[in-house]
Amino acid sequence: MMNPTAGGGEIIDFCVETIKRAGCDACPPYVVGVGIGGTIEECALLAKEALLRPINKRNTEKHIASIEKEIFKKANGLKIGVMGLGGNSTVLGVNIETGPTHIAGLPVAVNLSCHAMRSASGVV
Repeated sequence: MMNPTAGGGEIIDFCVETIKRAGCDACPPYVVGVGIGGTIEECALLAKEALLRPINKRNTEKHIASIEKEIFKKANGLKIGVMGLGGNSTVLGVNIETGPTHIAGLPVAVNLSCHAMRSASGVV
């Protein structure tokens, strides 16, 4: 739970620090899902849902898309690389999903998925 006065820079720093602390333990390069808003439970679900969005599709909100790009840039600057062996590919994509929240809090959740994340969809 972040301060409700936190800005984009603090959210970016929190996400990059989370990736840094995970290091090579979660099988990089990562797909990063970030949830912002809602209750803390909804926020965690938003972070999971963000992982399912294609990594080449930016958030439609310009200010959120710019945060996605900045997290991507800074995370790759950590040089953790593939399998933690170093290099420029620490993350493959960063997706952020947002939800409405109470003015007194700012929940932020980060979900890291390994590069081999599998997903499927179908029409019934």
